[in-house]
Amino acid sequence: MILSQTAIYAIKAVLFLAETDREEPVRVDDIARALDVPRNYLSKILHALTRAGLLSSTRGPHGGFRLRIDASRITLEQVVEPFDELVQRSACLLGRERCSDENPCAAHTRWRSVSAEVRDFFRDTTVRSLSNDGPAIPDIAPAESGNA
Repeated sequence: MILSQTAIYAIKAVLFLAETDREEPVRVDDIARALDVPRNYLSKILHALTRAGLLSSTRGPHGGFRLRIDASRITLEQVVEPFDELVQRSACLLGRERCSDENPCAAHTRWRSVSAEVRDFFRDTTVRSLSNDGPAIPDIAPAESGNA
């Protein structure tokens, strides 16, 4: 399964917020710089994650984003779902609309077990479990000014 660039950035951003483990919100400019992601693009991603209930945002000079839920309770599936449908992406390897046990594509039998494992990975893997494996993103120093 291949994730969209947006979903990959969402995972990186949530991991970054989990790894910084700050009480105060982290500015979008700081996250964008640390991840090397265009600020406006990342801002849209972070706002979508806020609408999904995973992040909270605060406006103003000391505003930014932080995890709304403990990282041990956020699954990768929850992070990816606002951007990519895991079930749809893993349904048929060859992209057929109608692929089933009754009407299989050439790869159906082999892909069915692989796609189930992929879905399970996203459903069962938490942000905390990934951040416990070691830092994926360098820490950043807070900037002096800017908006969330």
